[in-house]
Amino acid sequence: MTLETWLAFLLASAIMLPIPGPTIMLVIGQSLGAGRGRALPLVAGVALGDLTAMTLSLAGLGALLAASSLAFTLLKWMGAAYLVWLGIKLFRAPVSATAAPPLTARRAMRDAYVVTALNPKSIAFFIAFVPQFITPAQPFLPQAAILVASFVTLAALNALAYALLAGRLAGAVARPAIRRAFNRLGGAMLMGAGLATAAMRRA
Repeated sequence: MTLETWLAFLLASAIMLPIPGPTIMLVIGQSLGAGRGRALPLVAGVALGDLTAMTLSLAGLGALLAASSLAFTLLKWMGAAYLVWLGIKLFRAPVSATAAPPLTARRAMRDAYVVTALNPKSIAFFIAFVPQFITPAQPFLPQAAILVASFVTLAALNALAYALLAGRLAGAVARPAIRRAFNRLGGAMLMGAGLATAAMRRA
């Protein structure tokens, strides 16, 4: 892999990552509810989720999902159900004038990990996106390791930026009516992402 190829991969990833998806909506929703104190567990969950999805993609799960209707359907419905469940929880989350009890670090990390990793669309994307930057004439594993490490690092930094921004806004949206509106918007978007995942078809 040449330096130019690696830089092109970084640029393409940096352009794609800031686009909000289910993972980012979850990060924003949990950071608004718990403040900046849960940023690191959320970021760790996102990084581990992307690491899992990319590793499985490059290990052949992407090809399996493309070839097996049953495997794709099972993973699709598991991911969709989890997104809808999280969306309902956020939509119905109680709000009050006092600060909400913070999420545990384990729960924040778990939710971020599952939403990020359990996404057949991400796995299919990685299997189509990453190989474009791999030089066939060179050893596969070192190149794959560099690309995975680079993407996971950028994804973690992107999630951290969103989490810190949402944490700073937590005080500004402390009023129950505003926080309720944020919860319902974020919950609706997570449920919508779940429904979109459920409606997704194999390419």
